[in-house]
Amino acid sequence: MVRGRDACWEHCVLVDATRQKVRCNYCRREFSGGVYRMKFHLAQIKNKDIVPCTEVPDNVRDLIHSILSTPKKQKTSKKQKIDQAPTGPQNSSSASGGYHADNAVSSGQHGSTCPSMLLPRPSPSVQPAVDDDQKQKFIEADKRIALFFFHNSIPFSAAQSTHYQSMIEAVAECGAGYKPPTYDGFRTTLLEKAKIEILENIKKLKDDWKETGCTIFCDSWSDGRSKSLLVFSVASAKGMIYLKSVDASSRADDAYHLVDLLDSVIREIGEENVVQIITDNASNYACAAGLLLKRYPSLFWSPCASYCIEKMLEDISEMEWVCEVLEEARSVARYIYSNEWVLNMMRKFTGGRELIRPKHSRFVMNFLCLRSIVIHEDSLKHMFSHADWLSSAHHRRPDSQAIKSLIYLERFWKSAHEVVSVSEPIVKLLRMVDGDMPSMGYIYEGMERAKLAIKIFYNGCEGKYMPFWEIIDRRWNIQHHSHLPAAAAFLNPSVLYNPNYKFDKNIRNGFHAAMWKMFSEEKDRIELTKEQPMYLNAQGALGSDFATLGRTLNAPGDWWAAYGYEVPMLQKAAMRILNQPCSSYWCKWNWNTFDNIYNSKRSKMELEKLGDLVFVHCNLRLQDISRRREGMFKPLNYDEIDVSSEWPRESESSSLVLDDSWLFNLPPECRGYFLSYE
Repeated sequence: MVRGRDACWEHCVLVDATRQKVRCNYCRREFSGGVYRMKFHLAQIKNKDIVPCTEVPDNVRDLIHSILSTPKKQKTSKKQKIDQAPTGPQNSSSASGGYHADNAVSSGQHGSTCPSMLLPRPSPSVQPAVDDDQKQKFIEADKRIALFFFHNSIPFSAAQSTHYQSMIEAVAECGAGYKPPTYDGFRTTLLEKAKIEILENIKKLKDDWKETGCTIFCDSWSDGRSKSLLVFSVASAKGMIYLKSVDASSRADDAYHLVDLLDSVIREIGEENVVQIITDNASNYACAAGLLLKRYPSLFWSPCASYCIEKMLEDISEMEWVCEVLEEARSVARYIYSNEWVLNMMRKFTGGRELIRPKHSRFVMNFLCLRSIVIHEDSLKHMFSHADWLSSAHHRRPDSQAIKSLIYLERFWKSAHEVVSVSEPIVKLLRMVDGDMPSMGYIYEGMERAKLAIKIFYNGCEGKYMPFWEIIDRRWNIQHHSHLPAAAAFLNPSVLYNPNYKFDKNIRNGFHAAMWKMFSEEKDRIELTKEQPMYLNAQGALGSDFATLGRTLNAPGDWWAAYGYEVPMLQKAAMRILNQPCSSYWCKWNWNTFDNIYNSKRSKMELEKLGDLVFVHCNLRLQDISRRREGMFKPLNYDEIDVSSEWPRESESSSLVLDDSWLFNLPPECRGYFLSYE
């Protein structure tokens, strides 16, 4: 099977070369039989046991449908193929390193979850066939763009930006004679226009906050010495925005200063729009949260759930026998990835799949690496016993012999399988809260499901599963004092109406405490009390056929929007709670961007200009993430979470460090080193 020869490979990925199993990039379904059967899936054509894709974009569906409808061309001789000149923009880039449909996936990368840096996203639009002169122009254009990237050290990942192709198309629309913006145009009028457009978009989001509410994120960073920075951002179901950054170096441990900063953000957003605040879990933030909630008693405070879960994995990795297995797995990965020949051989035996997932934190990456090694146990054993390996120079090296001995050590594999079995339920939970959709309605149930899975693995042996339960409970109880997760579980129809899920008193008590906190008016509390039995007993519209069907087909917030109109107070509470995130992952930043603002004395004008650039840059990044998530919200199923599939954090480009050299072209009297700014 040759992936590069079929346009369908842009919309699916090979996951098992042996069985020719392919996974759809849109709905994540997997089919055996290769790319041919996947075409029917993407074209939404029923064929035997193939289920049509419900998530495929219309343009992709039409493209694949046209491919299936086009008769196959007759085979031509090799001489004819050589003589024929290829047409289309893809082939026009052959001399300049541009995009090739035939080379979209490089050798040895079949099935890799990491997209190529050189692969533009979204794909350029298809252009009509052109003559030789036009092809030469395309080749020259590719070359000029490449030289611009190379000369200015622009990361190749910039070609994956949604603005990259639209920029090229806009320039092409202008035709000959177009003059691009100048240096001064970028840093003055164009920057100001971009800021105005973003502010207009923020106004639209604020209108949505009245219905769905929003979450304030306060992220902090310190260099471990004297520098401490804070970044404030806001998230809701409709999108995320960056608000501002603050240099808190002089008062980093001052809880009252933190309260004042958070108070100013709440007033800027509107107290009535804020549901919760997610901050660091340090003691000064916990103290600040307590003081802040006295001013705003209807708000909730929570540390980041991703951080909480990663600390669970860190604690588990410090258990002596777990630590030993993880270190042995790291030694296997280090050896394989330290030699190109060995790495290529490993990829050959694993069908192009990798052992390491570098875009994760250290502890998460260690567990995912061990899991990959366990999945490829047979492939690795086969590799180290293959004739190609035995005949290579690597076979006789002492370090190779040590790794081979470990690969065939029964004790290693027994412990490795055990570690993967007890850690995967927690890793699945992390994958859930780091995903594309609000996960507040699922985290409480997910935590209980993770604990149950560990208990079942050990067949209920308390002496074996309790050490893991104690780690989970200690981290969860310390970091989640908020009643929101329990209230969200109660309001999630896929949880409440699930006959297999046993409700405990903590869920009901958490729901009641959250409602009492959110609604201080007596009349609102009376209405909530009247409406609860209707929800519990699925009466009226909540028990209709569509509502029953939608319990597992709709996202919880969407379900309440559609069927909760007969219980308006409960509907209001549900939509505000269930549309909140648990994790601040999407608002993680490249801190060098903000450190660059405060790393030296700057004038007021410099700070304003650089602040505007950071504001535009960060919000464009968040808009891009929100745009890709738009319309994708769907219910989560803990059992269906696949930690081996691509995580959102692996597909997102890192926030770039911004260049501030343009500031120093300001008039001398405005420069920071001439004018001290306090």
